[in-house]
Amino acid sequence: MLPTVSKGRSQSSSSRANPMFPQYLRRIVKWQQMDVEYTFWQMLHLCTSPKVVYQHTKYHKQTKNQWARDDPAFIVICSFLLTVATLAYCAAYDHSAAHAVYVVISVLLFHFLVTGVVLATCCWFLTNSYLREEAPNSHVVEQRVEWLYAFDVHCNSFFPMFVLLYVIHYFLSPLLVAHGFIPILLSNLLYMVAGSYYHYLNFLGYDVLPFLERTTFFLYPIGAVMVLSPILILSGFNPSRYLMNMYFSQRL
Repeated sequence: MLPTVSKGRSQSSSSRANPMFPQYLRRIVKWQQMDVEYTFWQMLHLCTSPKVVYQHTKYHKQTKNQWARDDPAFIVICSFLLTVATLAYCAAYDHSAAHAVYVVISVLLFHFLVTGVVLATCCWFLTNSYLREEAPNSHVVEQRVEWLYAFDVHCNSFFPMFVLLYVIHYFLSPLLVAHGFIPILLSNLLYMVAGSYYHYLNFLGYDVLPFLERTTFFLYPIGAVMVLSPILILSGFNPSRYLMNMYFSQRL
């Protein structure tokens, strides 16, 4: 007779995953326990061959029995790089040290962390509520998307966008914030590529989960980006100039 898994067992396994989050937070202050080399490997391959990264996510599930990372190194390093990039913008365009501190905190909290928490929560709720496959019988353990994994997917998707919109954008910013059609065109194309790639990586992150279906839903925003970009170009809207004016209006 085959062993069966009761509903109580499923609930207990999900409750065992709950202590993972406090442990994850405790490891943020313990730099020695972070795998920095593997994190940089992930960041490189997210920009060049992201499917390889999610192939390793499958291996992580097999060895650690969880989809989410148990190492906060990716968030810590990404936050550090984002802070450095923002300081570079402040050095080039800002007018006071106090305002520079405000810009760094604003970008770090709202561009990355708060936005990430909101998007991860929405995707976590959507996938668990509407995209999970129905279990074929009552003896199969119910699988759910971990919230921390949804946040991992956001962080993975955010990093290439960071490279495009913070690093490459920084070196092109004198051209992108200028007046004229060429800056408008290049700025919108850069944002279009960054936004499309973000949603593509978002799709890959959920498509790798075997218990989800209809994950192509996460590709739909790319169509909206493709439609919106020509409209913004023809209307003369320059996203680079708009955002730079928002933070550094006295220097543009």
